[in-house]
Amino acid sequence: MAAKVFESIGKFGLALAVAGGVVNSALYNVDAGHRAVIFDRFRGVQDIVVGEGTHFLIPWVQKLIIFDCRSRPRNVPVITGSKDLQNVNITLRILFRPVASQLPRIFTSIGEDYDERVLPSITTEILKSVVARFDAGELITQRELVSRQVSDDLTERAATFGLILDDVSLTHLTFGKEFTEAVEAKQVAQQEAERARFVVEKAEQQKKAAIISAEGDSKAAELIANSLATAGDGLIELRKLEAAEDIAYQLSRSRNITYLPAGQSVLLQLPQ
Repeated sequence: MAAKVFESIGKFGLALAVAGGVVNSALYNVDAGHRAVIFDRFRGVQDIVVGEGTHFLIPWVQKLIIFDCRSRPRNVPVITGSKDLQNVNITLRILFRPVASQLPRIFTSIGEDYDERVLPSITTEILKSVVARFDAGELITQRELVSRQVSDDLTERAATFGLILDDVSLTHLTFGKEFTEAVEAKQVAQQEAERARFVVEKAEQQKKAAIISAEGDSKAAELIANSLATAGDGLIELRKLEAAEDIAYQLSRSRNITYLPAGQSVLLQLPQ
């Protein structure tokens, strides 16, 4: 009797475990920021997009495909040519996400790795098209315009594949070695030209100063000549007295000068 009871309990436990496994395999969770697409073995990909939460599917008959609908970054490097045929290395950073309502179409026509299949090709296409409209100098001075043009064209192009671009920005922009060397040579030439212009302006200023100084000397000589003609030798005598007074003042301040009064005998003790 007891053996039959234990046997019944065992069968019930086994049935319960099997039922629990079936129920567990029929339930699935969709995390926050994700969406699910259902593939039915008999009807194909379903048009309904499953939102966040816990849901039920038919085991073996239906298959679950989870998509991340949050914005994700991707860097796409591209080498292209400018309007003036200069090589340009550009890296574009994109924040992208799929349109949730178009996930069944994306899965059917592109696949789960839609970003790998779509973004590199359309980014290269748009960058080559936009960069070819600007020369190398404009790519530097009008970088904001270039970035905006790339963003507008790329956003429109990505929308045809069911993708939303939340942000598009140029993070890296460099030119070929030849162009860089040409820019450096141009900068050096401009600096040399500025230096030469400064030398010329300095010489002109020195010339003007010399002319002004000569004109001053000529005017002074003219005034002295007029004074001599008017006052005779009196002006010369006055200048001699002023000069003698200045010389006497300077000599009186020197320790190496000794005055001997006239008409007196002064004995100087000179060192032996």
